[in-house]
Amino acid sequence: MYAAASLDVITETERLLVVTTPGKGRGVIAKQAFAVGDIVELVPVLVVDNGDILDETPLGNYVFNWPTSASAVAVAFGCGSLYNHSYAPNARYDKLVDGHGSIRFTAIKAIAAGEEICINYNGDPADQSPMWFDLAATS
Repeated sequence: MYAAASLDVITETERLLVVTTPGKGRGVIAKQAFAVGDIVELVPVLVVDNGDILDETPLGNYVFNWPTSASAVAVAFGCGSLYNHSYAPNARYDKLVDGHGSIRFTAIKAIAAGEEICINYNGDPADQSPMWFDLAATS
């Protein structure tokens, strides 16, 4: 749980804060409580068909694999590309491929105001497959 006064706030929306989190870099903090099943955020995405080119840039660390082709990735707008990973996440994401595409972030545990919202980057909240990066001690 984070105390609002101690946060290095980068930006905020009505319901979310983007902050610098200890040992992780940027992260997303709830400004309000979310119950199980609440939609935390629904964000549009920009799909890039040749995602390999982004691997050579810092943006490559902030994309989602996208199911429209083997090389497609999506940059999520809003706070979408800034949620940190956890093997015990309190939210999940679902890729909505219809139309232009979007990602829906939904609470899978009760989330208190001031709590960091984390997802499992593997897609399935229960998937314990190793990450491609070193995890912060608080993951």
